[in-house]
Amino acid sequence: MLKLYDYFRSGAAYRTRIALNLKGLEYEQSSIHLTRDGGEQFSEDYAALNPQKLVPTLIDGETTLIQSMAIMEYLEDAYPEPSLLPAGAGPRARARGLANIVACDIHPVNNLRVRLYLAGEMGVSKDGQKQWIENWIHLGFEAYEALLADGATGRFSHGDMPSMADACLIPQIANARLNKVDIDRFPRILEIDAAAAEHEAFIRALPANQPDAE
Repeated sequence: MLKLYDYFRSGAAYRTRIALNLKGLEYEQSSIHLTRDGGEQFSEDYAALNPQKLVPTLIDGETTLIQSMAIMEYLEDAYPEPSLLPAGAGPRARARGLANIVACDIHPVNNLRVRLYLAGEMGVSKDGQKQWIENWIHLGFEAYEALLADGATGRFSHGDMPSMADACLIPQIANARLNKVDIDRFPRILEIDAAAAEHEAFIRALPANQPDAE
């Protein structure tokens, strides 16, 4: 069985859970608490498994995988059906592009270690941190929302079936709400969020539904 090292509140782990659920794959979960006792990701045992000291890490037999986007691409190669991507080179590139707006341009500059550095090493105030988070979410969502108007969008980011793009988008929406970032001006994004809220794969992946939820 696949083994996922994750943390209920991690956006990268959240998107990985969605992908695993969309694939219909069974997996064992092992929680790596990112804030308890200074962060369990820094333990010697976990650092040996994932030298980046980040979540998620996925174990599939003898294969150890890091980085959520690489994990999703691996799942697509190793377990091709059902697919996380639409058919055709153009549609697949579109879905990947949307996914990377979140995975490359929003999430990395807002994740826990960046926020801790802002607060600690740089002495940024709570208001300043909020402004930082809001800026990058709004910039990314403005582009995402504009791209959803190109005619290829259905109930989800590409057509009526969820894809890798939605696996990235939904956790970022949750993160925006957690940080009290106003996203009401992105109606197409909110429509996709509403569709995901009714889909079993997304429901099972919710932070509140994880064994380590607090």
